Amino acid sequence: MNPTSIPDVQNHPDLRRIPIREVGIKGLRHPLAIRQQDGGVQHTIADCQLTVALPATQKGTHMSRFVALMHEQQVPLDAGGFEALVRATATRLESDGARICLSFPYFLHKTAPASGVVSLLDYQVCLDGSVAQGEYRYRLQVTVPVTSLCPCSKQISRYGAHNQRSHIVIEAEADNSLSAETLIALAEAQASCQLYGLLKRSDEKVVTEQAYDNPKFVEDLVRDVAAALQGVAGVRHFVVSSENFESIHNHSAYARIDSRDLLAS
Repeated sequence: MNPTSIPDVQNHPDLRRIPIREVGIKGLRHPLAIRQQDGGVQHTIADCQLTVALPATQKGTHMSRFVALMHEQQVPLDAGGFEALVRATATRLESDGARICLSFPYFLHKTAPASGVVSLLDYQVCLDGSVAQGEYRYRLQVTVPVTSLCPCSKQISRYGAHNQRSHIVIEAEADNSLSAETLIALAEAQASCQLYGLLKRSDEKVVTEQAYDNPKFVEDLVRDVAAALQGVAGVRHFVVSSENFESIHNHSAYARIDSRDLLAS
């Protein structure tokens, strides 16, 4: 059969006259090369969501083109390249709006504080870019595991204090100069203590004592991260949250700050 004779149903007009803000694919897992802040390249697997705006007059979009765009992404991706991919998506699918979200594990080398042993620690990173009528918006999200130690427990207990692992999540709307490494380092600096993939006994002594000397409620974590984010160049808006996986409860402690609330206060 001649391919030109195959009906292109999605290009037919739609009589309901209802536009769709986002239509496309999600749950696509695809290999991805990421350009690191130091210029190196890290290979990972991304969970991809790609969508475009569909006008009220058009019945459907061209789903296969999304997969083709990811397959054609052969060079390591940095913030500028990610913007180019978002804009290319709008162009390829003949739309005035497009959005791409790429979520993936990202690894950094960590050096233990006493022994100096080096290991890898994983973080979750999400690149979220959208374009509408030519205007581009970039949002970068990181999930950073840290240690938090309860100030109240330290104050009232004779034998120690309970601590827990916490996940600090930062979502920042910014320009292309903002890196995942910057947000990760900022979050770790505000925790009771950082996490490490590998620790020797001498390191365990250091990190437990550091956490004990730096107790933080979940409220302290989000406030300290929010205060630090206000000094980061290129950040226009942010949301920071923390979930503390309590060691003495079967529930988590949680707090969230939106920078728009800071402007209103």
